[in-house]
Formats: sequence, structure tokens, C-alpha cells
Amino acid sequence: MTTTIAPDIGIAPAAATTAPVLSRIHHVAYRCRDAKETVEWYERVLGMRYTTAFAEDHVPSTGEYDPYMHIFLDCGGGNVLAFFELPNQPDMGRDPNTPAWVQHIAFEVPDMDALLAAKAHLEAQGIKVLGPTYHGLFKSIYFFDPNGHRLELACNIGKPEQYAEVARVAPAMLEEWSRTKRAPRHAEWLHKEPGDGEQAR
Repeated sequence: MTTTIAPDIGIAPAAATTAPVLSRIHHVAYRCRDAKETVEWYERVLGMRYTTAFAEDHVPSTGEYDPYMHIFLDCGGGNVLAFFELPNQPDMGRDPNTPAWVQHIAFEVPDMDALLAAKAHLEAQGIKVLGPTYHGLFKSIYFFDPNGHRLELACNIGKPEQYAEVARVAPAMLEEWSRTKRAPRHAEWLHKEPGDGEQAR
């Protein structure tokens, strides 16, 4: 059978192909202002381990001339966070149409004691920390790295029946949001912490 490729965009129709089998996220890459400063900050503040660097004058995938330093940090659990320093590009900015709280990277810590200890450590480094914030299934703290990227540390607190409930209502919530663009109320209990007058599920 001949596979037909959609014009211009080079994507085969879904019926003629099979989605890839993914094992995990290999790495996530962001831009940084200074590679050395970024490595030192993540090692000191979050205990990550600097493992690898790529550096070229030309981008391997496109061939463009754009000297870069590409650094890789071990986040634990087989997870890798990477950054590019691009000295020939304009200074870093951010999407002015997206609020600063939206785009972020979240890392997991084992429990609430670890989360509170992390907050104390961050504040001792002179870093402003928001939270802990209650999300029903987990609690989080939020802060920014030296490049302006928002970071989150989270510890899971959910019960099996809570995870089952959010999975059950997720399809209906997405359908309702798609139609109305208003927040569905199926899981509003997620942000009502026990003790504030609401019964936790």
C-alpha cells in the first residue's frame, strides 16, 4: 500500500501510520543567560549534577551558524534538564502574552518534610519562595531560577480514590472546557484544603 503524504507539511495520514512507542522524556531544553552560572546555581540550590556539554559553531540539525554551549544536568531518577547559552542571539525574553506563572518545570520531592526543608534551603540562598500551595493530589512551592524560568517542587499527597476520581472526570472536564472556555467544577475539591470548611475526598 502506498502511503500518501499530506501536502506541504509532510505528515502522513493517521490511518497509514503508527504512533511511536515512547519510553520517557529524554531531556528538556531551555535557554539560559550564562551556562556556568546556570550549572553552579542548579548544583548549589537543587543538588543537580552537571554531566555533559555539547558546543558547536553550527547547529547540527539545521546547519545554521549560531555558536552555542549546550549543558546537561542530572535531576535524579533518569531525568535530564538541559540549557543552551546563545551569545550571538538577542537577550533572552519571554512571551509577553503568557503570564509568568504558566510555563514552568516541576520536580518531585519525597514528602512534605522534604518540601518544607527545600523551602528553608531556598530561602537561605536568598530566593523568594511561594507556597506551599495545596493542589489536592500534591503540594507545591514555586520560585524562579537566574534565567527567569519558573520552577516548582511538589510532593504527592493524593489517595488512590482521589486519583481514580480525577481520571474519571477528566474527559468530561475537557469536553466542557472545549465548549464553554469556563472552568468545569467536577474537581473543584482539588483546591479546597481540608480545614477550610470543605470535606476532602
